[in-house]
Amino acid sequence: MIILSAVCFTGMNACVRLAGDIPSVQKSFFRNIVAAAFAAVMLVKSRTPLKIQKGCGTAMLMRAVCGTAGVFCNFFAVDHLALADASMLNKLSPFFAVIFSIIILKEKTSFAQIAAVVLAFCGSLFIIRPSFSNMELIPSLIGFTGGMGAGAAYTLVRYMKQRGEKSALIVFCFSVFSCAAALPIMLADFAPMSAKQLGILILTGLFAAGGQFAITGAYSFAPAKEVSVFDYSQVIFSAAVGFILFDQVPVPMSIIGYVIIIGSAVWTFIMNNKNEDELN
Repeated sequence: MIILSAVCFTGMNACVRLAGDIPSVQKSFFRNIVAAAFAAVMLVKSRTPLKIQKGCGTAMLMRAVCGTAGVFCNFFAVDHLALADASMLNKLSPFFAVIFSIIILKEKTSFAQIAAVVLAFCGSLFIIRPSFSNMELIPSLIGFTGGMGAGAAYTLVRYMKQRGEKSALIVFCFSVFSCAAALPIMLADFAPMSAKQLGILILTGLFAAGGQFAITGAYSFAPAKEVSVFDYSQVIFSAAVGFILFDQVPVPMSIIGYVIIIGSAVWTFIMNNKNEDELN
């Protein structure tokens, strides 16, 4: 299921690129309005009331803000970077989640986790390549910021889930907020679309919804510590799709960054399972 989600999110990013010269915010609007429709159907089917749990109001708002910023930044990065680079920067979100879990959830963390975070951020420098001669520096920094926003959003989702908030309501509130935030920006700089482009943007939303359902299913079938590392298969799929559709070949420095970041994720995966085995 989590590999299926990686395929879906790769399809989403590919459609973002295939939609052509349309502002990133306009693309994100169509992605989120489809997600909002799916979430609304889920709310109706489950008869979930539109009532936020006590103590979750601020977290719900902050999750929507951080998630929206994450989507905007990710779509901008996808439009301006190789798909594999944009996907890898977005996959920094679990490492940011470790940091935000310490700040927001007051969770304790191990030296191994902190070391993995530092190593992953060092790996990101090989992708960002901070120098004034790098023409992709700004999109890379925006992609990095998108990973940060996603990490904060995931932490806030966990905070609300611990207090009994419904997943469908979290997705619905986030999607509606994102659409509302994107709408005035989109109208101020609206780009006319062909029927083909509109169809691709709707497909973007469908891929995103499929990815959300698949990743939710994966985490309902097995603990995060057992399956989360497979989410990095998206980088492989993105590299393949980027090469086939857009003739993109990651530069050697980026590949080094991929190896470091994925290596950090695998190390964290192994350490988490080792610690769990020792407790049992």
